[in-house]
Amino acid sequence: MGERVERRVIPQWSQYSHTHHQHNYQNGCRGHQQQQQQQQQQHNTEPCDLVCKVMLLGDSGVGKTCILVRFRDNLFLSGNFISTVGIDFRNKVVCVDDVKVKLQIWDTAGQERFRSVTHAYYRDAHALLLLYDVTNKTSFDNIRAWLGEIKEYAQDDVVIMLLGNKSDCHNSDRTVRREDGERLAREYNVAFMETSAKTGLNVELAFMAIARELKARKSGLHNKSSFNVQEYVREQTQKTTCPPCSS
Repeated sequence: MGERVERRVIPQWSQYSHTHHQHNYQNGCRGHQQQQQQQQQQHNTEPCDLVCKVMLLGDSGVGKTCILVRFRDNLFLSGNFISTVGIDFRNKVVCVDDVKVKLQIWDTAGQERFRSVTHAYYRDAHALLLLYDVTNKTSFDNIRAWLGEIKEYAQDDVVIMLLGNKSDCHNSDRTVRREDGERLAREYNVAFMETSAKTGLNVELAFMAIARELKARKSGLHNKSSFNVQEYVREQTQKTTCPPCSS
C-alpha cells in the first residue's frame, strides 16, 4: 500500500538527520512557526485526500525514530545514532482503499527536559503511537505516566495505539511479556501490538491501522461501527503470526 523501497541498513545516523533532528528545540516558538510554514509548503506539493497528524511518544531509547525510519524509508538504523532533540517530523502518503492519506508523523524526544516542547504538539494530534521497549521494564512502567500526559494535553477523541517495540530480541533479554502489554491496553481501551523496527514486524500495520481508523472517522463511518481499529489490529496480527496452512 505504500511505495516499495529497497531494504538496506544505515550504519549510523547521517549528518543530515543530525541537523534535521535539532531544528526546533532551541528556537522555541519561532521554530514552531517555521515548522508550520514547512508543513504548509509540503501540503501544497504532495497531493492527498486527507492529512493526519500522528505523534510518536515514549521514553528515550524505545525506538521511536527507528520505527519512523522503518515505515518512511524501509530502513533500519543500526549502531549509534543521535537521539531526537525536541521534535522532528516526516510525511508519507499511503493509500487506504481509494483514498490517499498523508500521515504527518511527528517524532518526539523522550527525555524529561524536552516535555514542555512536545506538550504543545499534543492538542493538534489525530493519533498517538505510544512506545515502550520490551527489554526495558522501566519504559513499560512509565507508560501510565505517558497516558496521563495524553489525557491532560491531547484531544479526548485522539486515537491511541500502544506498541511494544524491539520484539525481535532474544527471550533472555525480554523483561516485559506480551501479556503485560495486552493487559495494559485493555485497561486503557487502546489497540496494542508488538513491533520490531529491526525486522519491520507490524510497523507498516501500525501506521496503516491508524490511517484506516482516521479515514473511517473522516468519512463518518466510525459512528456506524463499520471499522474498529482494535479489532482490525487483532485480526491482522493473527494473520502474521499464524503459520502457513499445509495443503
